Amino acid sequence: MPQQIILINLEKPREKKLEHDISWLCNSFGLSSGRDTENLATQIVTDLLKQLAMEEERVSSDKIAEDLDVTPSRVNHHVRNLINTGLLYRDRRALYLRGGSLKAAVREMRKDSDRIFDELEEIAEEIDRQMGLKNR
Repeated sequence: MPQQIILINLEKPREKKLEHDISWLCNSFGLSSGRDTENLATQIVTDLLKQLAMEEERVSSDKIAEDLDVTPSRVNHHVRNLINTGLLYRDRRALYLRGGSLKAAVREMRKDSDRIFDELEEIAEEIDRQMGLKNR
């Protein structure tokens, strides 16, 4: 499955507030933009983190939809985006934060992006060589 990691360089929140930090993180990954006028992606991440902090054995998109009083299809749309970024993964009907924590998930996503850039650099170098371009 293709993975898409979007990074937006946004100024960190000046105040130390949990809601602002989660929103900043989601916005930095491009998860709460465009048509998501209600910032549902941020609400989903917040609810998921709350459930994981309460050591819920199983977090499901249905439970998140119930908590947020939205349809499961709306939640699943955003969950698919969160899975595609590498932040979450799904095992059967349960959702998990990659690495078990937000910090671990971000670290894993960084490793993913490093691998992507390594492959891009390798192919770019080959294209330069074939085109006769010299590296500075």
